[in-house]
Amino acid sequence: MHDLASLGFGPVFVAQYQLLERPDLVPARIASESRGIYHLRGCRASLAEASGRLRHELHPLERPSAGDWVAVADDGHRAIIHHVFDRRTQLVRRAVASGGEAQVVAANVDVAFIVTSANRDFNLRRIERYLTAVWDSGASPVIVLNKVDLGGVGPEMLDALDKVAMGAPVLQTSALMGIGRDELRAFVGPGRTLALVGSSGVGKSSLSNLLLGQELLDTGGIRADDDRGRHTTTRRELVELPGGGMLLDTPGMREFGLIVDEDSLDSAFADVQELAAQCRFGDCQHRGEPGCAVGAAIETGDLEPSRLRSYDKLQRELAALARRGDPRLQAEARKKWRAVSKSYRERTRNNPKVPR
Repeated sequence: MHDLASLGFGPVFVAQYQLLERPDLVPARIASESRGIYHLRGCRASLAEASGRLRHELHPLERPSAGDWVAVADDGHRAIIHHVFDRRTQLVRRAVASGGEAQVVAANVDVAFIVTSANRDFNLRRIERYLTAVWDSGASPVIVLNKVDLGGVGPEMLDALDKVAMGAPVLQTSALMGIGRDELRAFVGPGRTLALVGSSGVGKSSLSNLLLGQELLDTGGIRADDDRGRHTTTRRELVELPGGGMLLDTPGMREFGLIVDEDSLDSAFADVQELAAQCRFGDCQHRGEPGCAVGAAIETGDLEPSRLRSYDKLQRELAALARRGDPRLQAEARKKWRAVSKSYRERTRNNPKVPR
Protein backbone atom coordinates (compact mmCIF):
# COMPACT_ATOMS: atom_id res chain seq x y z
CA MET A 1 0.00 0.00 0.00
CA HIS A 2 1.49 3.32 -1.08
CA ASP A 3 1.53 6.23 1.37
CA LEU A 4 -0.37 8.70 -0.81
CA ALA A 5 -0.31 11.42 1.86
CA SER A 6 3.49 11.40 1.87
CA LEU A 7 3.41 11.86 -1.90
CA GLY A 8 1.24 14.95 -1.54
CA PHE A 9 -2.30 13.53 -1.74
CA GLY A 10 -3.78 15.97 0.75
CA PRO A 11 -7.33 17.05 1.63
CA VAL A 12 -7.82 19.03 -1.62
CA PHE A 13 -7.28 15.92 -3.71
CA VAL A 14 -9.03 13.53 -1.31
CA ALA A 15 -12.19 15.66 -1.62
CA GLN A 16 -11.95 15.64 -5.42
CA TYR A 17 -11.51 11.87 -5.47
CA GLN A 18 -14.58 11.36 -3.29
CA LEU A 19 -16.67 13.64 -5.53
CA LEU A 20 -15.57 11.63 -8.55
CA GLU A 21 -17.50 8.59 -7.25
CA ARG A 22 -15.49 6.16 -9.34
CA PRO A 23 -14.46 3.23 -7.12
CA ASP A 24 -13.00 1.54 -10.20
CA LEU A 25 -10.31 4.24 -10.37
CA VAL A 26 -7.41 4.84 -7.99
CA PRO A 27 -5.33 8.00 -7.45
CA ALA A 28 -1.75 8.24 -8.72
CA ARG A 29 0.78 11.00 -9.28
CA ILE A 30 2.56 11.82 -12.55
CA ALA A 31 6.33 11.55 -12.10
CA SER A 32 7.31 12.30 -15.70
CA GLU A 33 6.05 12.16 -19.27
CA SER A 34 7.66 11.15 -22.54
CA ARG A 35 5.81 11.04 -25.87
CA GLY A 36 2.44 10.35 -24.32
CA ILE A 37 3.69 7.71 -21.85
CA TYR A 38 3.45 8.70 -18.19
CA HIS A 39 5.52 7.38 -15.29
CA LEU A 40 3.42 7.03 -12.13
CA ARG A 41 3.89 7.07 -8.37
CA GLY A 42 1.38 5.83 -5.80
CA CYS A 43 -0.27 2.91 -7.62
CA ARG A 44 0.68 -0.61 -8.76
CA ALA A 45 1.35 0.27 -12.40
CA SER A 46 4.48 2.30 -13.13
CA LEU A 47 3.41 3.38 -16.64
CA ALA A 48 0.20 4.87 -18.02
CA GLU A 49 -1.35 6.56 -21.00
CA ALA A 50 -4.31 8.92 -21.22
CA SER A 51 -7.65 7.63 -22.39
CA GLY A 52 -8.82 8.68 -25.83
CA ARG A 53 -11.61 10.80 -24.35
CA LEU A 54 -9.15 12.64 -22.12
CA ARG A 55 -6.76 13.37 -24.97
CA HIS A 56 -9.66 14.74 -27.03
CA GLU A 57 -11.41 16.83 -24.38
CA LEU A 58 -8.62 18.45 -22.40
CA HIS A 59 -7.01 21.76 -23.31
CA PRO A 60 -3.21 21.39 -23.70
CA LEU A 61 -2.64 23.20 -20.39
CA GLU A 62 -5.02 20.76 -18.66
CA ARG A 63 -3.33 17.60 -19.88
CA PRO A 64 -1.35 15.55 -17.33
CA SER A 65 2.01 17.03 -16.41
CA ALA A 66 4.74 16.17 -13.91
CA GLY A 67 3.34 16.74 -10.43
CA ASP A 68 -0.29 16.23 -11.40
CA TRP A 69 -2.64 13.90 -9.52
CA VAL A 70 -4.76 11.67 -11.73
CA ALA A 71 -7.35 8.90 -11.38
CA VAL A 72 -6.40 5.74 -13.25
CA ALA A 73 -7.70 2.28 -14.06
CA ASP A 74 -4.82 0.24 -12.64
CA ASP A 75 -4.31 -3.34 -13.80
CA GLY A 76 -0.81 -3.51 -12.32
CA HIS A 77 0.92 -3.27 -15.70
CA ARG A 78 -0.03 -0.21 -17.78
CA ALA A 79 -2.71 2.06 -16.34
CA ILE A 80 -5.19 4.25 -18.20
CA ILE A 81 -5.65 7.85 -17.03
CA HIS A 82 -9.32 8.80 -16.96
CA HIS A 83 -9.31 12.01 -14.89
CA VAL A 84 -6.91 14.83 -13.97
CA PHE A 85 -7.55 16.44 -10.58
CA ASP A 86 -7.71 20.24 -10.34
CA ARG A 87 -4.29 21.61 -9.41
CA ARG A 88 -3.57 23.37 -6.14
CA THR A 89 -0.76 25.33 -7.79
CA GLN A 90 0.61 25.52 -11.31
CA LEU A 91 3.70 27.27 -12.62
CA VAL A 92 3.14 28.24 -16.25
CA ARG A 93 5.46 29.92 -18.69
CA ARG A 94 5.03 31.35 -22.15
CA ALA A 95 7.77 30.18 -24.52
CA VAL A 96 8.77 33.43 -26.22
CA ALA A 97 10.32 31.70 -29.23
CA SER A 98 7.24 29.62 -30.03
CA GLY A 99 4.79 32.42 -30.59
CA GLY A 100 3.54 32.63 -27.02
CA GLU A 101 2.53 29.00 -26.51
CA ALA A 102 1.80 28.34 -22.82
CA GLN A 103 3.46 25.43 -21.03
CA VAL A 104 3.03 23.95 -17.56
CA VAL A 105 6.42 23.87 -15.84
CA ALA A 106 5.38 22.39 -12.48
CA ALA A 107 2.07 21.26 -11.00
CA ASN A 108 1.02 21.03 -7.34
CA VAL A 109 4.27 22.42 -5.96
CA ASP A 110 4.46 23.89 -2.45
CA VAL A 111 7.89 25.54 -2.63
CA ALA A 112 9.75 26.60 -5.78
CA PHE A 113 13.52 27.00 -5.47
CA ILE A 114 14.56 29.67 -8.00
CA VAL A 115 18.16 28.68 -8.68
CA THR A 116 20.81 31.05 -9.97
CA SER A 117 24.57 30.75 -9.78
CA ALA A 118 27.25 33.02 -8.39
CA ASN A 119 29.07 33.38 -11.70
CA ARG A 120 28.36 34.94 -15.06
CA ASP A 121 24.87 33.40 -15.14
CA PHE A 122 23.75 35.74 -12.31
CA ASN A 123 20.91 37.83 -13.72
CA LEU A 124 18.57 39.89 -11.54
CA ARG A 125 16.08 40.53 -14.33
CA ARG A 126 15.61 36.80 -14.91
CA ILE A 127 15.11 36.26 -11.16
CA GLU A 128 12.38 38.92 -11.19
CA ARG A 129 10.58 37.02 -13.93
CA TYR A 130 10.72 33.75 -12.02
CA LEU A 131 9.55 35.42 -8.80
CA THR A 132 6.55 36.94 -10.56
CA ALA A 133 5.59 33.59 -12.09
CA VAL A 134 6.07 31.61 -8.85
CA TRP A 135 3.93 34.01 -6.81
CA ASP A 136 1.25 33.76 -9.49
CA SER A 137 1.43 29.95 -9.37
CA GLY A 138 0.39 29.81 -5.72
CA ALA A 139 3.69 28.26 -4.58
CA SER A 140 6.15 29.90 -2.18
CA PRO A 141 9.38 31.18 -3.81
CA VAL A 142 12.86 30.65 -2.37
CA ILE A 143 15.90 32.13 -4.13
CA VAL A 144 18.91 29.81 -4.18
CA LEU A 145 22.31 31.33 -4.98
CA ASN A 146 24.30 28.24 -5.99
CA LYS A 147 28.00 27.66 -6.70
CA VAL A 148 29.14 30.03 -3.96
CA ASP A 149 32.36 28.00 -3.80
CA LEU A 150 33.42 29.70 -7.05
CA GLY A 151 33.83 33.00 -5.21
CA GLY A 152 32.53 36.34 -6.32
CA VAL A 153 29.73 36.48 -3.74
CA GLY A 154 30.12 39.91 -2.22
CA PRO A 155 27.92 42.32 -0.27
CA GLU A 156 26.78 44.02 -3.49
CA MET A 157 25.45 40.78 -4.99
CA LEU A 158 23.66 39.78 -1.80
CA ASP A 159 22.21 43.26 -1.32
CA ALA A 160 20.91 43.24 -4.91
CA LEU A 161 19.31 39.84 -4.34
CA ASP A 162 17.63 40.98 -1.14
CA LYS A 163 16.14 43.98 -2.94
CA VAL A 164 14.50 41.92 -5.69
CA ALA A 165 13.52 39.05 -3.33
CA MET A 166 10.82 41.19 -1.67
CA GLY A 167 10.73 38.99 1.43
CA ALA A 168 11.40 35.63 -0.23
CA PRO A 169 14.19 33.67 1.55
CA VAL A 170 17.64 33.79 -0.07
CA LEU A 171 19.87 30.74 0.45
CA GLN A 172 23.56 30.35 -0.42
CA THR A 173 24.54 26.87 -1.55
CA SER A 174 27.23 24.82 -3.20
CA ALA A 175 26.16 21.38 -4.39
CA LEU A 176 29.82 20.48 -4.90
CA MET A 177 30.87 21.35 -1.34
CA GLY A 178 27.60 20.45 0.37
CA ILE A 179 27.06 24.03 1.52
CA GLY A 180 23.46 24.91 2.37
CA ARG A 181 22.14 21.34 2.48
CA ASP A 182 20.52 21.79 5.90
CA GLU A 183 18.93 25.08 4.85
CA LEU A 184 17.42 23.39 1.78
CA ARG A 185 16.25 20.37 3.75
CA ALA A 186 14.40 22.65 6.18
CA PHE A 187 11.73 22.93 3.47
CA VAL A 188 11.42 19.14 3.04
CA GLY A 189 8.65 17.16 4.73
CA PRO A 190 6.08 14.41 4.15
CA GLY A 191 3.39 15.56 1.75
CA ARG A 192 5.37 18.57 0.57
CA THR A 193 6.49 19.02 -3.02
CA LEU A 194 9.54 21.10 -3.91
CA ALA A 195 10.59 22.19 -7.38
CA LEU A 196 13.88 23.47 -8.76
CA VAL A 197 13.54 26.04 -11.54
CA GLY A 198 16.09 28.22 -13.28
CA SER A 199 18.13 28.55 -16.42
CA SER A 200 20.40 25.86 -17.86
CA GLY A 201 23.59 25.00 -16.04
CA VAL A 202 22.94 26.68 -12.69
CA GLY A 203 23.23 23.35 -10.83
CA LYS A 204 19.62 22.26 -10.31
CA SER A 205 20.35 18.56 -10.83
CA SER A 206 23.39 18.78 -8.54
CA LEU A 207 21.21 20.34 -5.85
CA SER A 208 18.65 17.58 -6.40
CA ASN A 209 21.34 14.98 -5.79
CA LEU A 210 22.41 16.90 -2.69
CA LEU A 211 18.87 16.64 -1.29
CA LEU A 212 18.49 13.02 -2.38
CA GLY A 213 21.78 12.00 -0.83
CA GLN A 214 22.84 10.14 -3.97
CA GLU A 215 23.87 10.74 -7.59
CA LEU A 216 20.45 9.90 -9.02
CA LEU A 217 20.22 12.66 -11.64
CA ASP A 218 22.81 13.36 -14.36
CA THR A 219 24.92 16.46 -13.91
CA GLY A 220 27.41 18.35 -16.05
CA GLY A 221 30.52 20.31 -15.22
CA ILE A 222 31.39 23.94 -15.87
CA ARG A 223 32.19 24.89 -19.48
CA ALA A 224 35.58 26.52 -19.68
CA ASP A 225 34.64 28.93 -22.46
CA ASP A 226 31.86 30.82 -20.68
CA ASP A 227 31.97 29.68 -17.03
CA ARG A 228 28.48 28.17 -17.27
CA GLY A 229 27.24 24.73 -16.38
CA ARG A 230 26.27 22.19 -19.01
CA HIS A 231 22.58 21.50 -19.61
CA THR A 232 21.73 18.00 -18.37
CA THR A 233 18.03 17.74 -17.42
CA THR A 234 15.88 17.17 -20.51
CA ARG A 235 12.48 16.49 -18.92
CA ARG A 236 10.53 17.26 -15.77
CA GLU A 237 11.00 14.47 -13.26
CA LEU A 238 9.37 13.99 -9.86
CA VAL A 239 11.33 11.89 -7.36
CA GLU A 240 10.73 10.87 -3.76
CA LEU A 241 12.90 12.46 -1.08
CA PRO A 242 14.37 10.62 1.92
CA GLY A 243 12.06 11.13 4.89
CA GLY A 244 9.01 11.90 2.75
CA GLY A 245 7.99 14.51 0.26
CA MET A 246 8.70 14.95 -3.44
CA LEU A 247 11.20 16.89 -5.54
CA LEU A 248 10.61 18.06 -9.11
CA ASP A 249 13.68 18.82 -11.23
CA THR A 250 12.97 20.84 -14.38
CA PRO A 251 14.95 21.52 -17.57
CA GLY A 252 16.78 24.83 -17.80
CA MET A 253 14.84 27.71 -19.33
CA ARG A 254 16.64 30.82 -20.54
CA GLU A 255 13.35 32.17 -21.88
CA PHE A 256 10.53 32.61 -19.40
CA GLY A 257 7.61 34.54 -20.86
CA LEU A 258 5.02 35.47 -18.26
CA ILE A 259 1.38 34.45 -18.15
CA VAL A 260 0.26 36.14 -14.94
CA ASP A 261 -2.08 38.82 -13.69
CA GLU A 262 -1.08 42.29 -12.53
CA ASP A 263 -1.48 41.37 -8.84
CA SER A 264 1.36 38.86 -9.15
CA LEU A 265 3.55 41.41 -10.90
CA ASP A 266 2.80 43.91 -8.15
CA SER A 267 3.83 41.34 -5.53
CA ALA A 268 7.19 40.85 -7.22
CA PHE A 269 7.68 44.64 -7.43
CA ALA A 270 6.09 45.67 -4.16
CA ASP A 271 8.82 48.29 -3.63
CA VAL A 272 7.96 50.03 -6.89
CA GLN A 273 4.23 49.79 -6.13
CA GLU A 274 4.69 51.29 -2.66
CA LEU A 275 6.56 54.25 -4.11
CA ALA A 276 4.07 54.67 -6.99
CA ALA A 277 1.24 54.97 -4.46
CA GLN A 278 2.98 58.09 -3.10
CA CYS A 279 3.14 59.87 -6.47
CA ARG A 280 1.15 63.09 -6.79
CA PHE A 281 -0.80 61.81 -9.80
CA GLY A 282 -2.56 58.45 -9.89
CA ASP A 283 -1.60 57.87 -13.52
CA CYS A 284 2.03 58.92 -13.06
CA GLN A 285 4.31 57.29 -15.63
CA HIS A 286 7.47 57.93 -13.54
CA ARG A 287 9.20 59.79 -16.34
CA GLY A 288 9.88 63.19 -14.82
CA GLU A 289 6.39 64.26 -13.73
CA PRO A 290 6.22 66.66 -10.77
CA GLY A 291 5.69 64.91 -7.45
CA CYS A 292 6.89 61.52 -8.72
CA ALA A 293 7.97 59.48 -5.68
CA VAL A 294 9.52 56.79 -7.88
CA GLY A 295 11.75 59.31 -9.63
CA ALA A 296 12.73 60.82 -6.28
CA ALA A 297 13.74 57.38 -4.97
CA ILE A 298 15.91 56.82 -8.04
CA GLU A 299 17.62 60.19 -7.51
CA THR A 300 18.41 59.37 -3.87
CA GLY A 301 19.64 55.87 -4.76
CA ASP A 302 16.85 54.09 -2.89
CA LEU A 303 15.60 52.48 -6.12
CA GLU A 304 17.75 51.18 -8.97
CA PRO A 305 16.75 52.56 -12.39
CA SER A 306 17.10 49.03 -13.82
CA ARG A 307 14.44 47.85 -11.36
CA LEU A 308 11.92 50.34 -12.75
CA ARG A 309 12.88 49.48 -16.33
CA SER A 310 12.31 45.79 -15.62
CA TYR A 311 8.90 46.51 -14.08
CA ASP A 312 7.87 48.63 -17.08
CA LYS A 313 9.05 45.95 -19.51
CA LEU A 314 7.09 43.18 -17.80
CA GLN A 315 3.98 45.37 -17.64
CA ARG A 316 4.19 45.99 -21.38
CA GLU A 317 4.72 42.28 -22.02
CA LEU A 318 1.63 41.29 -20.05
CA ALA A 319 -0.47 44.02 -21.64
CA ALA A 320 0.60 42.92 -25.13
CA LEU A 321 -0.20 39.31 -24.30
CA ALA A 322 -3.70 40.24 -23.11
CA ARG A 323 -4.42 42.37 -26.16
CA ARG A 324 -3.21 39.66 -28.52
CA GLY A 325 -6.12 37.38 -27.70
CA ASP A 326 -8.97 39.73 -26.79
CA PRO A 327 -10.34 42.45 -29.11
CA ARG A 328 -12.10 44.13 -26.20
CA LEU A 329 -8.83 44.46 -24.31
CA GLN A 330 -7.22 45.86 -27.43
CA ALA A 331 -9.87 48.59 -27.66
CA GLU A 332 -9.70 49.32 -23.93
CA ALA A 333 -5.90 49.54 -24.06
CA ARG A 334 -5.99 52.02 -26.94
CA LYS A 335 -8.58 54.16 -25.12
CA LYS A 336 -6.62 54.08 -21.87
CA TRP A 337 -3.36 54.87 -23.61
CA ARG A 338 -4.85 57.90 -25.38
CA ALA A 339 -6.21 59.24 -22.07
CA VAL A 340 -2.95 58.67 -20.21
CA SER A 341 -0.90 60.21 -23.02
CA LYS A 342 -3.09 63.33 -23.10
CA SER A 343 -2.88 63.76 -19.31
CA TYR A 344 0.87 63.21 -19.38
CA ARG A 345 1.44 65.77 -22.14
CA GLU A 346 -0.66 68.38 -20.34
CA ARG A 347 1.20 67.99 -17.03
CA THR A 348 4.70 67.93 -18.49
CA ARG A 349 4.35 70.38 -21.39
CA ASN A 350 6.66 72.96 -19.77
CA ASN A 351 9.05 70.53 -18.04
CA PRO A 352 12.41 70.50 -19.91
CA LYS A 353 13.55 67.34 -18.08
CA VAL A 354 10.82 65.18 -19.57
CA PRO A 355 11.97 63.17 -22.64
CA ARG A 356 9.92 63.81 -25.76
